[in-house]
Amino acid sequence: MTRKVKLSRVEAELSELSYPVTRNDAATELDDVTVLFADGEANLGQVVSETGSDSFESVDELESEVYGALPIEAVGEPGQSEGEG
Repeated sequence: MTRKVKLSRVEAELSELSYPVTRNDAATELDDVTVLFADGEANLGQVVSETGSDSFESVDELESEVYGALPIEAVGEPGQSEGEG
């Protein structure tokens, strides 16, 4: 059964894993999780499988890699700037 979680709950899902964890093991464990964001969704296991590291020592390390691998529409609107200017 697929679990659906909002982007804001990704850290909670990642914290369920035992660390250190390999990329393949994490991807397998998270394959039943769908991340929902404002303009779409993504399979968390697939996102983890597309990260650059072979293993992760902590939740923070994996979370950083996951956010880097998410499509741009997941983390903000195209063209949106966080700074003033």
